[in-house]
Amino acid sequence: MTSRPGAPSAADDRAQALETFVSTTDWAGTQTTALAGDASRRRYFRLTDPTSGRTAILMDAPPDAGEDVRPFLKVAAYLRNLSLSAPDIYAADEEQGFLILEDFGNDLYDQVCARDASLEPALYDAAVDVLVALAQAPAMEGLAEYGPLMSDLALSCYRWYAEPILGQAMGDACEEARSVLNPLLSALGPGQTTILRDYHAQNLLWLPDRGGPAKVGLLDFQDAMLGPVAYDLISLTTDARRDVPEAIQSRCMDRFVAGLGLNPSDFSRDAAICSVQRNLRILMIFGRMSLHFGKPHYVDLIPRVWGHLQRDLDHPELGDLAAIVRRHLPEPTQASLNILKAKCGTIPTLQ
Repeated sequence: MTSRPGAPSAADDRAQALETFVSTTDWAGTQTTALAGDASRRRYFRLTDPTSGRTAILMDAPPDAGEDVRPFLKVAAYLRNLSLSAPDIYAADEEQGFLILEDFGNDLYDQVCARDASLEPALYDAAVDVLVALAQAPAMEGLAEYGPLMSDLALSCYRWYAEPILGQAMGDACEEARSVLNPLLSALGPGQTTILRDYHAQNLLWLPDRGGPAKVGLLDFQDAMLGPVAYDLISLTTDARRDVPEAIQSRCMDRFVAGLGLNPSDFSRDAAICSVQRNLRILMIFGRMSLHFGKPHYVDLIPRVWGHLQRDLDHPELGDLAAIVRRHLPEPTQASLNILKAKCGTIPTLQ
């Protein structure tokens, strides 16, 4: 149904509801500035008190777009109980999907590193220390296990990456890959660690005035699950959006292994398996962002993801999977990427 001329739109109604929510909190009368969003349907604003200068972050997570702030609130409480820097919650309307959060500022990891590469060791050491703390803590109660989802998510890259480029159905090829990938994923064992699942430089903020792992401001953790201990570490080191220097990657691996007393050889294998699974999944996500959601700029990130995938497929215990993946999946040549962009927004269903 189309709105009558002059009738308020759903966007107008949402904006009015947001304004009403803010007016009922201690942040009434503050100035509002829109911030850059992420790959979700959430929107973010910075609230600034013109008198005191204090600031907060306003999150708009519309339930009718599939957003739900309750997992964010639960995971934030868990992280804060571990003395980690999840934002304090100043006000919440769970039903409408509105939150006012502590403002950690603008020093995202990727931006700090771009300004001063000499700070990278300190930033990444602190980020690893967060993961060591999570691995040593009792797992968060009530979380689902990631393991049963890992195979399907990884192999969805056949549907959203390979098939659109090659122009052919690849169901049989996908099942061939599954027969080799599943035993590797099973070897990771049951998920016993709280994993945040999107732990990378654009979701971490540098808080140098705090101590220890609390120097890392945490964002975008609402999809936390129970998973392999290596998962968030490889999310940090095989970053889809920035090139993490090899020396920093090695430093992170060594610090994590030492911090938890792990067997380096076993951990190297598990990390490679997690990285392959994650980067196959990201091929799917970035392809889908163009083909279904109409956001072709994600395609430009695919070559970096492909590079991570190829490096970890070189692990000696992943040889069979490497042979299958390299036979099935097309390299992200410029011609391949152009196909994904040319088909931008042409697949209306996620099924």
